[in-house]
Amino acid sequence: MSKAIKPAPVVECAALTKVFADFWGRGKVLAVDNLNLEIYPGEVFGLLGPNGSGKSTTIKMLLGLLYPTRGRARVFDRPTTDTSVKKRIGFMPEESYLYRFLNASETLDYYGRLFKLDRSERRSRTEQLIDMLGLKRAAHRSVGQYSKGMARRIGLAQALINDPDLLILDEPTTGLDPIGSRQIKDVIVELAKRGKTVILSSHLLADVEDVCDRVAIMYGGKLQAMGPVKQLLQRQDITEITIPKTEGASLDRLRSTIEGQIGRPVLDVRHPTDKLEDLFLRIVEQAQRDKLETSGAESRRGVSDFLAAAPGTVRQAPEAVLESLVAAGADVGMVEPEAPTVTKKAAPKFEVLEDLATPADEPTVEPEPVEDGPRAIKSKPVQPNRSVLDRLTKSDDSDSSSGAGKG
Repeated sequence: MSKAIKPAPVVECAALTKVFADFWGRGKVLAVDNLNLEIYPGEVFGLLGPNGSGKSTTIKMLLGLLYPTRGRARVFDRPTTDTSVKKRIGFMPEESYLYRFLNASETLDYYGRLFKLDRSERRSRTEQLIDMLGLKRAAHRSVGQYSKGMARRIGLAQALINDPDLLILDEPTTGLDPIGSRQIKDVIVELAKRGKTVILSSHLLADVEDVCDRVAIMYGGKLQAMGPVKQLLQRQDITEITIPKTEGASLDRLRSTIEGQIGRPVLDVRHPTDKLEDLFLRIVEQAQRDKLETSGAESRRGVSDFLAAAPGTVRQAPEAVLESLVAAGADVGMVEPEAPTVTKKAAPKFEVLEDLATPADEPTVEPEPVEDGPRAIKSKPVQPNRSVLDRLTKSDDSDSSSGAGKG
């Protein structure tokens, strides 16, 4: 019977070493020391270790953000510096760096543009991811108003917008409540079932235990242990027996029988307990079934359709008004902005001013003489302000006009 052919690894590290040097080029910190590991398609791989053990440095070398000092790392059988593999990788960093004035929809649309997704695909994936992560009610709030847990959900959404084959998650459940933590773990499990590869780095060991197939534990930059989770966690020196509820004399007889058979004392007899996470989620799910209102994120199960679809499948969706307003320059012709209209101050029309300065051809009222006194003027037509008009028209006939008025 022939053996099954082992698939080619998605990630391969061979004697991978990183030394951080000081200003003079002398080796100062040995961050990763001779790391050897292989990660295969459809595997959820946990990268564990205390702070300073080399986990983040290893991830940065796999992403091509750092160059190894010695050894090599390959992703999809290509060097990590090859930009052609970047579109097949989704990365969620330990801190989600988001544009705080964009809302959730605009944020995912922006990251979709970076991967050159067309408008309808961006719209479809954005809606599915927002609904999948329980942020539908907060989709139009700016992410700067989000709690840390809600920002982490958007961070996961941006890592999935390109439907990656390799997903690298650095502390994905930090700041999340138990609902969000369970959602993230459910998404990871579903993605692995589809054949995607997930690298998970986390200090929350219970989360790693729930979802990972294999783990690697690092310390001081060196690999200390690696293998399947169940195999590493199994206690070979203890045997556990589970039976239906038994109390009183029956339990005492059973204990005596076991001790007589094995010649050793029974170490513990107790009732099994649920995880606190399971109890918490049951209470929350009941509250949601009762349709109690909440302003936070909602609990969702499953993953978005485009993540579960066959590779290469393109789902179309109607274009939205927002898409047409924020369409990239590559999609629509760039329109040059109109030059601002400068209104010039109109030059004075001297012919109009001259008309104003010229007395009208209307009959004037002659002054009537008064006995033994100066002449009193009964009425007089309104004359233009000669001084102003003369300055405007630069007229020289002011003296003659004044003389005519005296006569």
